[in-house]
Amino acid sequence: MSAEIMTHWPMWASLATVAVTIVFYMLDRWSMELVSITVIAGLLLLFSLPGATAADGSSITAADLLMGFANPALITIMALLVVGQGLFQTGALEGPTKALVRSYDQRPILTLIGAFAAVFAISAFTNNTPVVIMFLPIMSAIAARMGASTSRLMMPLSFVSIFAGMTTLIGTSTNLLAADSYARLTGTELGFFDQTVFGLILAGVGMLYIAATSRILLPERATFSEELARSGKQFVAQFEVTPGHFLEGKRAVAGMFPELQDMTVRMIQRGERAILPPYDDVQLLSGDLVIVAATRKALTELLAGKPAMLNDIWQSGAGEATDQTDDGQLGLVEAVIAPGSRMAGRTVEMLGFRRLTQAVTLGIQRRSRMIRSKLGEIRLEAGDTLLLCGPISAFRNLRTSRDLILLEWSQSEFPTTARAQVARLITLAMVVAAAVGLTSITIAAVLAATSMILLQCLNHRQAGRSLDLRIYLVIAAALAMGTALEATGAAQLIAELVVGLASPFGTLAVLSAIFLAVAILTNILSNAATAVLFTPIALSAATQTNSDPFPFLLAVIYAANCAFATPIAYQTNMLVMGPGHYKFGDFLRFGGPLVLIMWATFTIVAPWRFQV
Repeated sequence: MSAEIMTHWPMWASLATVAVTIVFYMLDRWSMELVSITVIAGLLLLFSLPGATAADGSSITAADLLMGFANPALITIMALLVVGQGLFQTGALEGPTKALVRSYDQRPILTLIGAFAAVFAISAFTNNTPVVIMFLPIMSAIAARMGASTSRLMMPLSFVSIFAGMTTLIGTSTNLLAADSYARLTGTELGFFDQTVFGLILAGVGMLYIAATSRILLPERATFSEELARSGKQFVAQFEVTPGHFLEGKRAVAGMFPELQDMTVRMIQRGERAILPPYDDVQLLSGDLVIVAATRKALTELLAGKPAMLNDIWQSGAGEATDQTDDGQLGLVEAVIAPGSRMAGRTVEMLGFRRLTQAVTLGIQRRSRMIRSKLGEIRLEAGDTLLLCGPISAFRNLRTSRDLILLEWSQSEFPTTARAQVARLITLAMVVAAAVGLTSITIAAVLAATSMILLQCLNHRQAGRSLDLRIYLVIAAALAMGTALEATGAAQLIAELVVGLASPFGTLAVLSAIFLAVAILTNILSNAATAVLFTPIALSAATQTNSDPFPFLLAVIYAANCAFATPIAYQTNMLVMGPGHYKFGDFLRFGGPLVLIMWATFTIVAPWRFQV
C-alpha cells in the first residue's frame, strides 16, 4: 500500500491540497485572495518537483496550472462585471427597478415571487450569467425596500437561475457537454425538453427550501454603503427656481410638493420674505429659493433623474471656468468639519467653498437642532457633516485637509443617465447574440464591455474598479486545482470508487451514488469538467447493470448543476458574492444542505420516473 501511495503521490498531494484549501476558505482567517494565490504558488512548486507527473506520465507544466487566468469563463465573468457596472452607472435599470419597488409596496409577496419567476423563465432559455447581472440592482432595490440586507436575496438569485438551467437542453453549457458525450457514445440525441419534467420537480423542491430557510440560514450582513442608504440622516439643501425649472409654477398639495418626493420643505425664500409651513395654496415662482430637509438617497435620486438641474447646481457660482470633472463625471462624498477647523464659525459663501475645495456644498447636516436658513447663511460648526458634489479629483485633494475629515467610504458617483438607453441596447444585444447562438457568451460579453467604455456609459476607472480581484484569483485557483485533480487521475479514481462501492446494491444505488459524487465534485471542480468526466463513467455503469443509459445521463446533468455549496462552483455564485457580502462558509451553510436535498429528491423520485 505504501508503495502504491509513493507511486501515485502527486495524486494524493493534489487531493490534500484541495482539502486544505477548502478548509482555509471556510476558516475565513485569511482573505480569499491570499489563500487563492498561495494555493496556486503551492501547486506550481508541487509540480516542479522531480516525479510530479500526470497519470499518463506526461509533465504538468506551469502553463497548464496558470491556464485558468485566461479561461473563457473567467474572462466572461470579468467582462460581465464591466457590463453590470455600465448598467449601474447609467441608471439603465432604474425604470424596471422603480416599477418593481412600487409594486412591492402594494403586493410584496407577489412582487418578490414574480421577480424570481422572471429570473427562472429567462434563465431556462438563455445563459443565466447576464440574467443575474441584470437582476442584481433590482434585487438590491427590493432588499432596501424590505429593510433587509442584500445578502438575503443575492444567493437565492443565483440559485434560482441555476435551477432553471436544469430544465432545458440549453439551460447551461454543462447540459450541452453531457448531451454531446451521450450522443457520441450511444448515438442518441438528447431532446430539448427531455430533462424538463424531472428538472422542474428538483427546481420546485429547491425553491421550497429557499423560501423556508433563507431567513434562518442566510446572514444579515450590510456594508457601509447599505447602512448609508438606509440612514435617516437628513441634510439641509436648497434649490433655486430658475426660468424653465421643473418646480416653476408648481403648487403645494396638502402642504406638500409632490415633485419633491421624500423631502420636507422647511422654508421658501422669496426675495426678502421667508415663507414658512404650512404651505396652503403656495405656488413656486422663478427666483424662489426652496430650502429642504432630505436624506442623501432622496437628493441623489432627484438630481440623478434631472441632469440639467445637477449641471446648473455645479455651474452656479463657479467663479472660474477652469473647473473640470473627471470624464464629465460628478460624484458625492460626505465630509465632517474637524474640531478646531478654520471653517468653523464661517458660512460657505464667506469661505468661497467652491474655489477652496473645487466642490459644491449640496447640503449640511447638524444633529443638535433643526436648521431653517438659506444654505449660504448657515455658519458652520465643528461636527457638521457636509454633502459635497464635485469631480473625483477634488475629493482626492481633500484627503490631506486639516479642516475637513473626508468620509471616503461614503463616496459615490452620479449615474450618467443620458447614456441609459445606450447601455440597455448594448446589454440587450449581448443577451440576444448569446441566446440565439450568433456568438459565444464570452465574445458577446467582451464586445459589450468594450462598447460600454467606448460609448461612454462608464469611464475606464469605473470599469477598472468593477473588476473584482477576489473573483479573479479564486476562480483561477479553482481551475488550477481542477487541472491537478484531472491530470493526476484523482477525479477518475473518485468516480470509479463511487461506482464500484455502489454496484452490489443495485441500479438505484449506483444511480444515487453517481448523483452524490457528481454533486460534491461539481462544487470543487468546474461543473463542465465534472460533467465531461462523469458522463462516460455513468454510461459505462448503465451498461454494466444492463440499464437504460438515459437516467444515468440525467443524473450527471442534474448533479453537475447542483453548484450550491461553494462560491467557486459556478460563475453566478461568484457574481453575487460581492453584492451579497458573502463569505465562503455562507455558501456551505446555505447551499450544502440544498445539495443533499437535491440528492435525496432525485433518489426518491428516480424509481417513479425511470422505473429503476
